[in-house]
This record gives sequence, structure tokens and C-alpha cells, in this order.
Amino acid sequence: SVSRTSPNLTFVPACLPPDPVEVEELQHFVSRSKRLFVMTGAGISTESGIPDYRSEGVGLYARTDRRPVQHAEFVRSASARQRYWARNFVGWPQFSSHQPNTAHLVLRDWEKLGKLHWLVTQNVDALHTKAGSQRLTELHGCTHRVFCLACGDRILRSELQAHFEALNPAWKAEAFGVAPDGDVFLTDEQVRNFQVPACRKCGGILKPDVTFFGDTVSQEKVSFVHQRLAESDSMLVAGSSMQVYSGYRFALAAREKKLPIAVLNIGPTRLDHFASLKLNSRCGELLPLIV
Repeated sequence: SVSRTSPNLTFVPACLPPDPVEVEELQHFVSRSKRLFVMTGAGISTESGIPDYRSEGVGLYARTDRRPVQHAEFVRSASARQRYWARNFVGWPQFSSHQPNTAHLVLRDWEKLGKLHWLVTQNVDALHTKAGSQRLTELHGCTHRVFCLACGDRILRSELQAHFEALNPAWKAEAFGVAPDGDVFLTDEQVRNFQVPACRKCGGILKPDVTFFGDTVSQEKVSFVHQRLAESDSMLVAGSSMQVYSGYRFALAAREKKLPIAVLNIGPTRLDHFASLKLNSRCGELLPLIV
């Protein structure tokens, strides 16, 4: 039931087509698994046209000196929030319109077939949800939701877009390039007059429901994911270098439980020295070949 769509390779590093031997090895890995635990990263969404941070040559870090917003800075600084939300406001229409690619649909189908026990994504783009995955944990949250830091009130990001438009009827800005997580590049001059709404309930600070750099994933969510991993018999990492500890910790736990681990990622990862299998291919090219 996987629908074939043409991948957007703008932000995908160059790589060779899947090696038939590697395809067979991954097939054996998946066939042997009865309760597969899957963790995905930005590399599964690059084929949907969303850039990542670390990919060689095409990631944000390779293309620019820009760095993502830090949690402490967002909470502390009104100007940092103004800058973040102005860029996010401009980028939101395009970012929210991205659609799942073949790799997302394959994992959805594995879930329907009872092969995939649980899916954990480090992405905040909602593409697994759009694909129809249900046995899913969004480890770092989702940009499609917003909450108040003071009272906890939650609204949809699409609803906030209307508030932005009402507060900034004459404000316009042309974006210079696209960044991960719905961000775009704007100058300080463009951002200066942008108005940011407060919480409609209490007047508090509104923040996307995502774990910014420098923040931590809740212990409740971490414990829940560890429970799902404990129920699993193997682990597949797709599209992640696993450089961020919040995800890497689960690979360490899988190694401690002596679970076989397969890694599908273009370029090196932190798991390469202990993974049972390492595959250097596009997720959307290799995963559909697995029956």
C-alpha cells in the first residue's frame, strides 16, 4: 500500500544505490524480528524536502553558520522569541505543507502488519503522523503544537498563525533560504517590528511544543520509551547520526540488552562501532525493497 512519490533530493547527501547484498542483509534482519523498535531522525525527512542539521555538504551546519535557538535564550530573551517567531511565521506555510515520503509510508505499513512494535522519532515535522503511524512517540515534540510556559494552555500552530496575521497585518518579509524545523533566514531589520502574541488565557510566553537545544526530554517520556524498547527484540535506526544523547541513550540501552541493531543512514553515526548492520543508503530507496 506504499504510494510511490518522487523524492526531493535537494537536502539529501549523495550516495550510491542500495547494494543487493545490503538489501538482503536488511531483509534477514527485519524478517527475524518479531517486535521491531524503530528510531528515526532528520535523514528520513530530507526526501520530503526538509533540510537537516548535520548532513555533509547539504545540512544547515555545512551550508551556513546559523545555529538553532537555545532553550535558555528563548525563555530569557524577548528579542530571541521575536526573532524565532518571525522566522517561524514566514516559514510555517511551506514547512507545514511538507508530506510524508515513501520511507514514512513503509514504516506505517510495517506497523499495520504487526512487524513494527514501536516507532520513536526525533523529528518535529509531524510526517509520521501524517503518514498514519499510531504506535508513535515524538521524542522531541512537534512544531504543529504550541503551549504556554506559564499556564500550560495548548493551541494548534495553525491557530497561532492566524493570531500572527492579525497582529501584523502590514508586516511582510522575504525569506533567505530554508532551515530545519520550520525556520527561515531573516535579517534583524526584517524582524524588528514583528509583534508576538501572548497566551490568550494568562498572557504568558508561547513556545512550540518541541524540545529546544539545551532543554531535556521529560523523564516520563523517557521511561515510556524505555518500556517500549524492553518489549522489543531488535532496533532499527533510520536517518539519524544519533549525535544527540536524548536518542542515543536508547541505542545504548538496546546494546546493553544485547538486541541486534541495524543502522540505515548516509554517513557515519555514533552506533557504527557496535551496530549489527550498517547501511549507507537513502531511507526512501532501501526501505521499500524490504518485504
